[in-house]
Amino acid sequence: MSKLANILLLSATMLMPRFAAAQTVSGDVETHTDIEYVVHGGQSLKGTLYAPRAPGKYPVVVGIHGGGWQIGSAASYRYWGPWLAARGYAVFSITYRFSKPAQKSFPEAVQDVRAAVQFLRGKAAELKIDPDRIALMGDSAGGHLASLAALAGEHAAFRDGNKGDPYGALSSRVKAVISFYGVYDMAQQWRHDQMSRPRDHITEKFLGASLLDDRRVYFDASPLSYVSQANNAVSFLINWGTEDDIVDPKAQGEMFVEALKQARYYVRSVIVTGAPHFWASDPVDEPNSHGGFVATRLLRFLQARL
Repeated sequence: MSKLANILLLSATMLMPRFAAAQTVSGDVETHTDIEYVVHGGQSLKGTLYAPRAPGKYPVVVGIHGGGWQIGSAASYRYWGPWLAARGYAVFSITYRFSKPAQKSFPEAVQDVRAAVQFLRGKAAELKIDPDRIALMGDSAGGHLASLAALAGEHAAFRDGNKGDPYGALSSRVKAVISFYGVYDMAQQWRHDQMSRPRDHITEKFLGASLLDDRRVYFDASPLSYVSQANNAVSFLINWGTEDDIVDPKAQGEMFVEALKQARYYVRSVIVTGAPHFWASDPVDEPNSHGGFVATRLLRFLQARL
């Protein structure tokens, strides 16, 4: 090989994306797995990026999985990721710190979501994304984290925890939120869990206290607490099913949408008749799927607001 060829090969290698531990290409979509976006508390937090294959500057959606703040994986968005990437939107599906026995994960999980947004903003050119067009998308506990990070991410209680991160000085503001059957009022969820899951009180594990002992932390951890007309630049698409027995649609989705409307946010809701909990991670293209019912409305929302 000539000296010139060696130089060209070296240059090409140096220009390859350094963030991709593994890359696959399917049609017009490329997938990069195991991207470390931050190290928090000694834990390497990683995500999977689904992106259009062609060069560009694409809007990006951060996918935040559910699982009661204690289980789950980035694979939850393995269907939404390629589906949206094929339509011109990058998707960065992330992990975050979980609550464990005798170890809460609030506000740490919110700080993890903030770090993902900051990472994308700091790596925008390398990742082919538009740093001014970032949205959050989450289901259940992920819907809670997406909504809370969007509404309150710049509050000192959440912002200060990211000061030491590589991109901690960057803004974590986003333009839009897509939430599937999220939790917006933590006190209401605690009351619901008293009856439905008394041996697995997920809100107490996440917050590190019972509502009976510390009402303040339940207020501080509720997206509903931060809905304000002075903070209504972010747009919301709120989705839920009528047969959800895990997160009560009336106490959560309906009340949150009402508050957003009162504060003059741009908000749209999609109510899926007959849908239970746990369907956001199902195949989007599956015939008669709940996700398929939402998909065209979700895409229209992104086209209008991101």
